[in-house]
Amino acid sequence: MLVIENYSLAVVLCVMAMVCWGSWQNTRNMIGSAWRFELFYWDFIAGILLLSIVGAFTVGSMGQGGRAFLADLAQADTSYIFSALLGGVIWNAGTLLLVAAISLTGMAIAFPIGGGIGWVLGIVINYMASPVGNAMYLFVGCAFIVAAILVSVMVNKAKSDSQTKSSTKGVVLAVMAGFAIALFYRFVAAAVFTDYANPEAGKISPYTGVVMLALGAFLSTFIFNSYLMAKPVEGEPVTFAQYAAAPASTHAWGIVGGVIWNMGTLFSFMASGAAGFAISYGLSNSAPVVAALWGIFAWKEFKGSPQKVYKLLALMFAFYAIGLGFIMYSRLS
Repeated sequence: MLVIENYSLAVVLCVMAMVCWGSWQNTRNMIGSAWRFELFYWDFIAGILLLSIVGAFTVGSMGQGGRAFLADLAQADTSYIFSALLGGVIWNAGTLLLVAAISLTGMAIAFPIGGGIGWVLGIVINYMASPVGNAMYLFVGCAFIVAAILVSVMVNKAKSDSQTKSSTKGVVLAVMAGFAIALFYRFVAAAVFTDYANPEAGKISPYTGVVMLALGAFLSTFIFNSYLMAKPVEGEPVTFAQYAAAPASTHAWGIVGGVIWNMGTLFSFMASGAAGFAISYGLSNSAPVVAALWGIFAWKEFKGSPQKVYKLLALMFAFYAIGLGFIMYSRLS
């Protein structure tokens, strides 16, 4: 498997993961709001599974460190496989809630709230399990992220007041998504070995872990998303006949979205050996900043909003940037 040992390179991979995790939602926006997120999600999850398998047989099987994918899978302990699969199920529940929240409030609101909560709690959970880096700087960074989340809630209220449409349900869904997203990474990380020179027997490589995560997410989609199709958070129920009737280009955008998300996941786990799980997760999950930028500048989600909204957005970005800086520095201090 391809091994990353240099911290600077690990930071670059985390930044790439951040961009991927903050950008995949654009593929649904490219299709248009008429294509419901429940239908989009089938292609999205298929793209995630596809790239995880490709990654396992390419970068997950080349190089001298660790174990190649098939050899790694053959020796894996069932408990570690189950842990990574469960991580995929938990991530899937959180992401479906987040996508539903985005459909109600937009990227610039749902991502900072749901992604931000998942970001802070995920850092704490992963640091407690594997304490790498300076705790003071790491948690000061978390405090600034919490401040950014609170400001994003204020942005939502100001936006709703000025545009009459309430998005309280979207905020609630985003908060629920954040708690689920915070937990998934630890279940996968607990199954993955980090000593690439002497991989622990029974544990799995980061690349195998991503495959199991994707498989858990894919299988649970048949339960979670089927329910949401029948009982949607907004609008009328949708059917598999509607999914099948869509043109190939519509399905292609969904698959591309899944590929983009899973590229970020691969980058994040590749960086975890050199950076530690808490820092790798923390840097990679700066995705809310990227998503908010897309929402503001590419999709004009705040067009026509009062000046107060833009001032709050600027404050939100400032808090996120400061928090990100502290998290990055925590490994160097």
